[in-house]
Amino acid sequence: MPPDEGVALYEAGCLAAGGPLLEIGSYCGKSAVYLGAAARHLDAVLFAVDHHRGSEENQPGWEWHEPDVVDPAVGRIDTLPTFRRTIHDAGLEGSVVAVVADSPTLGRHWTTPLGFLFIDGGHGAEPAHRDYQTWVPHVALGGVLAIHDVFPNPADGGRPPFEIYRRAVESGAFAEIGVTGSLRVLRRTGAGI
Repeated sequence: MPPDEGVALYEAGCLAAGGPLLEIGSYCGKSAVYLGAAARHLDAVLFAVDHHRGSEENQPGWEWHEPDVVDPAVGRIDTLPTFRRTIHDAGLEGSVVAVVADSPTLGRHWTTPLGFLFIDGGHGAEPAHRDYQTWVPHVALGGVLAIHDVFPNPADGGRPPFEIYRRAVESGAFAEIGVTGSLRVLRRTGAGI
């Protein structure tokens, strides 16, 4: 996440209304630092949801694989220790709650309305649309939805984040309030998803 998108994410997080902040896809904690700072500013909390095993694009053989986050004891990615250190070093342990779970499992049991939702989990078609379907209904009226890696031009990046962004806009339930790089920020203005 480039610094200008991070600042925009913080500013969007400060607009949270009607409940806590929640992010899908924490990885090593960069976005959680921006959103955790917003949560602290609001005297709220950020729930940072990630299974910490890496998305499909982080796995061995893929462009975004980082071998230094592979746990040699199990041979699988484990970003949780790095995430915890990032949040500790930022002084945000009182504002960020790490939730180690996959998004659909947690989503089936989630009941709290959200003042802010950031979708930046798996970028494949199935995980992106599933995150949208699972979590967007929880965004409170007046709450904020932010989606990362939205690229209108297919040559610039994958399509699923752009597709769920268009889905939100076309639902009539969201109005766009900000664009910075690949970050799109929308406010919930009505029912539907």
